[in-house]
Amino acid sequence: MKEKAIDIGKKHEHEAADYLKSIKYKILELNFKLLPIGEIDIIAKDKDTYVFVEVKYRKNNLYGTPAEFVTKTKQDKVIRTDLCYLKKNRIKSDFRFDVVSICGEEIEHIRNAFSGNRYYI
Repeated sequence: MKEKAIDIGKKHEHEAADYLKSIKYKILELNFKLLPIGEIDIIAKDKDTYVFVEVKYRKNNLYGTPAEFVTKTKQDKVIRTDLCYLKKNRIKSDFRFDVVSICGEEIEHIRNAFSGNRYYI
């Protein structure tokens, strides 16, 4: 039986969270949703920095790497959701946006994958 896309996504989000834990990140939230604004796959802390992580999976990179599928539209949704999360939780700490790209069995962690500066000026 074929796995559903949502099940595949959840599986790889957990895989990414396990990877982040292995490099000493503290996982705060998985699948934080703020409808209709957006969602953040993983919210974690790397020492004193909040990290908002987008996870992308592809079986192979015939059509590009998984990270290339984190489009500007997706980045904007993550950034807007991040703003609400920070405000709601009264967080005034450093933060950044990372991407965990999973291609087949290979995991690539891209720190500071994109910037939200245009929203914070």
